[in-house]
Amino acid sequence: MSENTAPAVDLEQAEAEVDLPQIGARDRYDALMQVVRNRVTVRKFDAEFAVPDEHYDLILEAARHGPSGANAQPWHFVIVRDQAVKNAITDYFVTEQRFRAKAKMKFPTPDYRGLATAPGFVVVCSDMRWVNAFPVLNDGSDLDRMYKENAERILLQSVAAATMSAHLAAAALGYNVWWVTAIGQENAQKAMKPLLGIPDELSVLDIFLFGPPAQKPYKRWRKPLEEITNRDRFEAGHFMTDEELDDWIRNRRHRVMYKDASKID
Repeated sequence: MSENTAPAVDLEQAEAEVDLPQIGARDRYDALMQVVRNRVTVRKFDAEFAVPDEHYDLILEAARHGPSGANAQPWHFVIVRDQAVKNAITDYFVTEQRFRAKAKMKFPTPDYRGLATAPGFVVVCSDMRWVNAFPVLNDGSDLDRMYKENAERILLQSVAAATMSAHLAAAALGYNVWWVTAIGQENAQKAMKPLLGIPDELSVLDIFLFGPPAQKPYKRWRKPLEEITNRDRFEAGHFMTDEELDDWIRNRRHRVMYKDASKID
C-alpha cells in the first residue's frame, strides 16, 4: 500500500449504522475537539502532494451527512483535479484581489495565488430554487418576500453546515484547509461556471481547499468563551455600538485575520 492510499470504507454499511454514545462521554468530545482545534487555515499548500480518491470520498461523505432545512440537501460538490482549471480559477481571484486594492476597500485580502497550490480543490454550489422546499407563499406579497429571505438563509446555512463537516473530515485526516468565500459577485459566477460545466440555475457559493501546508501553520485568535456566551438573556455588555464596531474594524480586524494568535497582544 502506498503512502497516500487509505483503506477502503464501506459507505453503505456506515450509512446503516447508528452509534448511540453515552450522554456526556468526554472521550468522544475530546477527540472531536482535537479535530476542531486543528482545523487550521493555510493559504499555500504542498503542490506536489496527490490527494487519494478515497480521501475525497471520505471528506464528501462527511459533507453528505450535514444537516439541512427540510432535509433538502441542496448542495453539489465539484472536485477539481485539472491544474489548468485550478490556475484559471486562481487568476479570477488574483484579479479580484487587485481590484480591491485599486478600489481602496482597505480590506486585508489574502494572497489568492495560493489557490493554485491546493492538492484538494472542491467547488461548492447550490441550486437556489431549493428555497421553495422551505416555507414560502410564492404570491409576490410582502409577506412572501419576508419568507423567501428566510428561506435563502436556511439554504445558505444548510450548505455551510455540509461544508463545515467536510472541513472537519479533512482536518481529521491530517489536512490543513482554506475556506474561500469571496465569490458572490456576478463576475465570479461568470468566470467559474463555464470552466466546470455548472448550469446557470446553480450558484457557486464557496471553494473548499485542503492539503499539506507549504509552511508551518498557526492558530488564529478566537474570542473568549465568556464574550460570546449568554445565559437566559442577551448580556447588554456584549453589545457593540456602531462606534465600537467601526473602531474594531479599523484597528483590530487586520490584526486578527491572518496573524498567529500567540503574537497578538
